[in-house]
Amino acid sequence: MTVTAAPVRRRRVMDLTLEEHTLTVPLVWSDPADTRTIDVFASVVSREGGEDLPYLVFLQGGPGSEAPRAMHAPASPAWLDQALAHHRVVMIDQRGTGRSTPVADGILERGAAAVAEHLTHLRADSIVRDCEALREHLGAVSWNVLGQSFGGFTTLAYLSTDAASLDRVYITGGLSTLTRTPDDVYALCYDKMRTESERYYRRFPEHRDRMRRLVDLAAVGGITLPDGEVVSPSRMRSVGSALGTNDGWQTLWQLLERDPSTNAFRYDLRDAMPFGGRNPLYFVFHESSYANGHATRWSAERVLPADFAEDVTLFTGEHIHSEWTETVPAFQPWRDVTLALAEHEWPVIYDPAAIAASGARGAAAVYVNDVYVPVEYSLETAALMPDVKLWITSEHEHNGLRSGPVLERLIDLAHDRRIR
Repeated sequence: MTVTAAPVRRRRVMDLTLEEHTLTVPLVWSDPADTRTIDVFASVVSREGGEDLPYLVFLQGGPGSEAPRAMHAPASPAWLDQALAHHRVVMIDQRGTGRSTPVADGILERGAAAVAEHLTHLRADSIVRDCEALREHLGAVSWNVLGQSFGGFTTLAYLSTDAASLDRVYITGGLSTLTRTPDDVYALCYDKMRTESERYYRRFPEHRDRMRRLVDLAAVGGITLPDGEVVSPSRMRSVGSALGTNDGWQTLWQLLERDPSTNAFRYDLRDAMPFGGRNPLYFVFHESSYANGHATRWSAERVLPADFAEDVTLFTGEHIHSEWTETVPAFQPWRDVTLALAEHEWPVIYDPAAIAASGARGAAAVYVNDVYVPVEYSLETAALMPDVKLWITSEHEHNGLRSGPVLERLIDLAHDRRIR
């Protein structure tokens, strides 16, 4: 099937130039007989004088989130200033998000089976094919990639099939395991959350009893959010996901200081919990991001450790539960789709041998305390790419790219420049 392009739109946002590209591409790249198409949108961001700099394509975390929108000086997101000093930045909305034929509640009119089948074509391997179509459209022989979290997973899929298209790769919190099962990953993530829970309670011991009371209150249906969700104990405990970010402990502290009968608590709790209705894909096929030839079958729920079952004050992170398809209003319409995808046998997406032979160059930030992408498995993957230099640090958590000069550090590493 032929890839087609809409006319390019150029505009200025203060000191930035944005070129907006929309390609129409196959939904199913692997089957030429399948005529279904989707749109893929990308914005190429540059500064005056930087119109001929090499491309850096940003692959967003998630899965299920669009790229950030570039704003004026100081550039936003926070890392964009660092990137624009060296590159033109390609902000691609991964298929199913933003302006790339987004997946929204309206798609459910097609029926659960059809929607589930559609979503199976939105994974990292298909995103790579979209990127390749965009690279060719832009006339680039090769380009650079910045992969944050799930975007790093997608970069590994890129190296598995099209490494020749990549000059340098930059990965932040996204060196996924290539060989472990989802059960392995989520079990280790529970270990990380156990450590973070105890670290938090050492600092704020009085909050342990407050958390216990909140979970008990949730168990009797005593916490209702503004959207009508009656918060379950497992949802209440998921606020621990905030501990995976640099300043997330402050979010948690402020929440646990509030009176649960107040509007402030109810709204802050809504905002603190991971997974929501704005990006349904993040919940609906989150576990598939760790499936490399596996069906997930509610992996995080199945490997819940005994001490987590007994001690309700232990926080959880990106551990989803099947009951949320019944208790969370935003997820209820997606129940049948989510159940179907949990049973789907996801194909193999990474090729360790190809990655080892790729000659990949670049740099990666590996966060020692990462509660979402365990350092142990990241180092296993990094061993296959000796020319991707590692910055192993406890200075940042999983959101380090958005919190400090992480990208500049990686660019310096990749180009053998003195670290400032």
